[in-house]
Amino acid sequence: MAEKKMRNRTTRRRLLQTASGAGVAALAPGMPAAATASGPLAAATTPAAQATPAAVGLGAVPVGLRVNGADLALSLDPRVSLLDALREHAGLTGTKKGCNQGACGACTVLVDGERILSCLTFAVQSEGRDVTTIEGLADDAGLHPLQQAFIEHDGFQCGYCTPGQICSAVGMVAELERGVPSHVTGDLSTDAVALTHDELRERMSGNLCRCGAHNGIIGAIAETFAGGQPASFYSAETSEVSN
Repeated sequence: MAEKKMRNRTTRRRLLQTASGAGVAALAPGMPAAATASGPLAAATTPAAQATPAAVGLGAVPVGLRVNGADLALSLDPRVSLLDALREHAGLTGTKKGCNQGACGACTVLVDGERILSCLTFAVQSEGRDVTTIEGLADDAGLHPLQQAFIEHDGFQCGYCTPGQICSAVGMVAELERGVPSHVTGDLSTDAVALTHDELRERMSGNLCRCGAHNGIIGAIAETFAGGQPASFYSAETSEVSN
């Protein structure tokens, strides 16, 4: 009787052996469970228990965008950014993907006239709204005045950040006209904010130019939107943009 009780009793060694067998079965799904485990743990290592559910995708949804005056009917995963929708699905590659995390400004576009970072915006968020990219600023009459000024002032070198710089500047001027204050605005009650060196420096700080073409960028924006006096936006001592 005592020997029978000893055989039926779960010992520490027997428990460790059973658990080890179950671990081997988990690492080698093709191995028969009966060869590695027995008892209650054997059921947990059967092929049915090892089955992994298939990944479930969200699926594409219809998204209607109005881009540069044209209506686009796209089928997109809800997680697709506006940037990828424009570049990969609408074929508008003027908008650039730089950091893809909202730090460089290369992906800036206008949505209902306001500048946004398209890499941080889902395409579905812009459904039914007017999206303007760099391709939509020019018209049949020619380039947008700021685009022409960038050429005349050498406001670029590699040109990768240029679409975002131009779209951001156009959106910035609209903010000034609406009286939207910035960190450096002195009078918060004004209906319109003047474009000064400090305002321009502050409001364009989110658009980076790794080539260092900031003098040309400042000159182009100042000439286009500040009465054609870009010199007032440089320091008097060096004729360069103040740091």
